[in-house]
Amino acid sequence: MEIPAFHPYQSVFPSHLIYPYHLVPENHVHWTETPESHIFSADLPGVRKEDIKVEVEDSVYLIIRTERIEEESTEQPSSRTFMRKFRLPGRVDIERISAGYEDGVLTVTVPRYLRRAFFIEPADVPERLEVLARAA
Repeated sequence: MEIPAFHPYQSVFPSHLIYPYHLVPENHVHWTETPESHIFSADLPGVRKEDIKVEVEDSVYLIIRTERIEEESTEQPSSRTFMRKFRLPGRVDIERISAGYEDGVLTVTVPRYLRRAFFIEPADVPERLEVLARAA
């Protein structure tokens, strides 16, 4: 018979209040890793494509920022900004970073450098190898 683990706060607070993992903060950026690339996606509803900026700083950081100015009936327009800064993983191809914005979702794709396998044809290897220099 298996005895359940005792949690001291479980009798006082329900588990969904102790462990609120289902809550996602506003403007959360989701990161996904594939064998070919790293994909960053963010829900940015109501933001125009012209207001989104994706930048690479010092070849180390990926910066996603927005600024939206809402025109209201009041005299002063209110602005809403968003900025997230991520350290890029090693061995990524900065020149091929791409971004797309569709239906309020921004998707930034950061491709990896792919190792290309090589094959040495046995017929290309000489029968007798010569030693050009001895190791010290």
